[in-house]
Amino acid sequence: MSAASGPEIDVADYRDVWVFVEQHEGEAAPVSWELLAKGRELADETGESLVALVVGDDVAHLAEEAVTRGADRALLADDPVFEPYRADPYGEQFRALVEARKPSIVLIGGTHTGRDFAGRVAVPAHAGLTADCTELAVDEAGLLLASRPTFGGSAMATIKCPAHRPQMATVRAGVFDAGEPAESTENAADAVESVEVVVAEEDTLSTVLERVVGGVVDITDADVIVAGGAGCEGDVTPLVELAEALGGEVAATRAAVEEGWVEPARQVGQTGKTVRPQLYIAAGISGAVQHLEGMNGSDVVVAVNTDPNAPIFEHADYGIVGDLHEVLPALTAMVREKREVAA
Repeated sequence: MSAASGPEIDVADYRDVWVFVEQHEGEAAPVSWELLAKGRELADETGESLVALVVGDDVAHLAEEAVTRGADRALLADDPVFEPYRADPYGEQFRALVEARKPSIVLIGGTHTGRDFAGRVAVPAHAGLTADCTELAVDEAGLLLASRPTFGGSAMATIKCPAHRPQMATVRAGVFDAGEPAESTENAADAVESVEVVVAEEDTLSTVLERVVGGVVDITDADVIVAGGAGCEGDVTPLVELAEALGGEVAATRAAVEEGWVEPARQVGQTGKTVRPQLYIAAGISGAVQHLEGMNGSDVVVAVNTDPNAPIFEHADYGIVGDLHEVLPALTAMVREKREVAA
């Protein structure tokens, strides 16, 4: 095997499913618990252990919570060098643990943080990394089947990595349900192992001068979403006003984003984000497969479209045939009236 392909390894030496628990200032990113629930399924299928990896400063509580949420054990790297997040210390610590402990599967949230440092682990470890996955499974041999959109979202690719380890994947937020923690936390601390911190502040290549939080909305956390498509015809004011009345967020299809009507961070679909709100209002959206992939986990879907034969109605709990520029303002007025009465 050539040097570019990496060293020869025995894949039988690698086992267990690892989930990276992303956190900021001691609070776990929701995708971490989503991946832990999916990781539990994969580990049960392969007959291996589920291991949570927690990196940060004063974050032992998250390692214990990971155990209550299904991890067989948690590895804890706890040191001030890990707060706030920087790619170099995180990547070096993770890489060292991967090379020493030899996990078979490693799952990382497809967030800005996860995407930033996953490659810093995969490249030096000669691992196989599939990015931006929306589906995960294992085959009869225990190989990870990591699926992700490709060709602009028009097709799905399922990727296997038979010769390299670990099998790594970054996974979109919102595509899996997070499991609930166990009511009892007794003995959770006993399943947490503090590991050696292999990086020091003087060895890091970057320094954080200032951390500014905000500016980019995360629609994956929204309970209510009002989404618009080509039917908006450039006017998203009805969407914004209804979302404000409902206390929700505005989202859009790829077509609406490409037209510049809505910012890219609010795109839902195979090439956007996956959302699972309690209420999803699809206004002026035809119902293309690419968009449905991003919102089909919604609890209740309300569709508004002038075309009674639009595919979106087949996936909606409630449908309104009409012009969104007339329907949404009427809904907004009703919501505001109800709230005024309740107040």
